[in-house]
Amino acid sequence: MEIKRIFDFAYYQLKEAPQKNCFNYKKENQWVSISTEAYIETANKVSSSLLKLGIDKDDKVAIITTNNHPHWHILDVGISQIGAQNVPLYATLSAKDYAYILSHSDSKYCFVSDEELYKKVKSVEKETNLKGVFYLTENNSDVDWQSFLKIGADNDFDSEIETRKSQVTEDDLATIIYTSGTTGTPKGVMLTHKNIVFTVFATAKGLDLNDDAKRIVSYLPICHIFERAACYYNQYVSLEVYFAESIETIGDTIRETKPHYLAVVPRLLEKIFDKIMDKGSDLEGTKKKLFFWAVELAEQYEAYGKNGAWYEFKLKIANAIIFKKWREALGNNLQFMVCGSAPLQARLIRIFTAAGIPILEGYGMTESSPGGTLNDLRNKGFRIGSVGKPLEGIQVKIADDGEILLKGDNVMLGYYKNEEMTNKTIVDGYLHTGDIGKLDEDGFLYITDRKKEMFKTSGGKYIAPAALESELKQSRFIEQIMVIGEGQKLPAALIQVNFEFVHEWAKRKGFTIEDVATDHKLIDRIQKEVDFYNKRFGKWEQIKKFEITPEEWTIDDGLLTPTLKIRRKNIRKKYQNLYDKIYA
Repeated sequence: MEIKRIFDFAYYQLKEAPQKNCFNYKKENQWVSISTEAYIETANKVSSSLLKLGIDKDDKVAIITTNNHPHWHILDVGISQIGAQNVPLYATLSAKDYAYILSHSDSKYCFVSDEELYKKVKSVEKETNLKGVFYLTENNSDVDWQSFLKIGADNDFDSEIETRKSQVTEDDLATIIYTSGTTGTPKGVMLTHKNIVFTVFATAKGLDLNDDAKRIVSYLPICHIFERAACYYNQYVSLEVYFAESIETIGDTIRETKPHYLAVVPRLLEKIFDKIMDKGSDLEGTKKKLFFWAVELAEQYEAYGKNGAWYEFKLKIANAIIFKKWREALGNNLQFMVCGSAPLQARLIRIFTAAGIPILEGYGMTESSPGGTLNDLRNKGFRIGSVGKPLEGIQVKIADDGEILLKGDNVMLGYYKNEEMTNKTIVDGYLHTGDIGKLDEDGFLYITDRKKEMFKTSGGKYIAPAALESELKQSRFIEQIMVIGEGQKLPAALIQVNFEFVHEWAKRKGFTIEDVATDHKLIDRIQKEVDFYNKRFGKWEQIKKFEITPEEWTIDDGLLTPTLKIRRKNIRKKYQNLYDKIYA
């Protein structure tokens, strides 16, 4: 069977390798499974109900879910196979954002996962073109999941569904994904079926997943194209998908389900590593010395045995006595982790790869579906510090000003209702990414910064904040950091400390921190961290001043995106007083 549309992945699995436990989710603390057959059967019920409600080709249906759930995927097939489009939204958006996106996208119906979201959408329903709001789950109401499925139950739409399916082409619009809006108004990225299918196949060729792989955990926001494309890939290779109950319990889910690979974002990987280091710090005597010996050894890791036989021998010992336990804590089945969405510290790639859990860093964006580049351990295709080589069928080149340009069937159709921005972003078939980078002599791509985030000091020196931030976040004291200083005499930083770690540190030192923003002992210790990492940069780049924010930066308060990237504009606005204090 040939796969050309996103809903074909489900039908391909049904034909080639149907799964008894296709989708798995927790209900009353017990795993509930949905087979491939039941998945498609329910998706056809979705299509029937949507047809009964009058959904036509190119109509839009929005879906908002707090946690990933099988019903999202069932809806996705039910919507797309009748020629309509799925418009996924983040659960963390404000009511104002929902009003804008639901209206701008012309969504006819909206599905939500819980009562809080239902109330939020209903509060702005009159500002949109919505005809109704349904739940993704059962709650015994007349708008819950079962009630929705019954709408089309008395009609025989099988023939019409088949006709609609046959009329959907690979060049048709498949979805509109609204960017998380780190700056300005969210833009609706239009992706075709071909865009996404092409990327899934190109990525599949770049991944060396062994035939014995069976399970995967889905936990990153499904409205993000990174997780969504991963889920189509999982269906293509017939993996059992286990949906995590929440990001907070992801560790428990991994230990319980023992996945064979994971899609991760840098901040999650940093948190996993911090927990491992905390446990290592709690060890005593010889065990503690061995732990940190192994970590220091892993920090020197080079692929393909470049460090020589003696290093490889020591690494074998470290794996047998230390890293073996790391792998066990992550289920003991992980063949690799694929990382994207934001820059990742090269140090973490070295350590985890040395520990027998390779991290394959890649690069892409919503506008590229999200295909771009990927590291591959095969055929010397893995280079630490780079984001890999271009995936098959994708061209990468660097513009005169250093901007990364992408070209291929992965490049979006454009921005919904925004031809002007589309024409600025796609020029001669090349997607202008807004990222700055370089290609080495072997074709590996390196990301150096975001074009829009680079700034000049008043002395005319360019500062690349992402590079500074990535280095400083290696400190266990620093959870988040934002480098500032555009138009000012010197670069500075707003820092959110790792609250759990600094309070534990203070306890070991025999004192209590009342206020992290003003505690002089903590400030002096953070200064040592800043001084240490500053040495890696030119004098004009080095952070000269910093302020510690009194509270944590979160998704809920709008300071982080759902994939844990910082929202610079919002952070600057919230901490304007600290900014003024630095530059007063």
